[in-house]
Amino acid sequence: QVQLVESGGGSVQAGGSLRLSCVGSGDTYMANCMAWFRQTPGKEREGVARSYMPSGGTIYADNMRDRFTIPRDSAKNTLQLQMDNLKPEDTAMYYCAAKRYFPCGVGTGDEYTYWGQGTQVTVSS
Repeated sequence: QVQLVESGGGSVQAGGSLRLSCVGSGDTYMANCMAWFRQTPGKEREGVARSYMPSGGTIYADNMRDRFTIPRDSAKNTLQLQMDNLKPEDTAMYYCAAKRYFPCGVGTGDEYTYWGQGTQVTVSS
């Protein structure tokens, strides 16, 4: 089993920045792929970005790459998400997810096995 704990959410004004962190514990060899997703009530979950931990390779959802970055200097078993120039439409619950085997995408996340409890991000205009 893998446990994922997110932190770093909060309330910011538009244009601000936040850095989310997800720390994995337990059987972390089963968390080769780690990813961020977000969801707002009544909307489908959407992918933000993912990292393949053995190589550090990252991919981003098409509309996320300009303002969101997965830092490369994260600690082991940790996935961070640097979010800059935040907009009100970025308001959502952000979830960390993990799975063992490649490939790992940034679609709706249905293929991911492990999920954290989420951290709320609220951006005010």
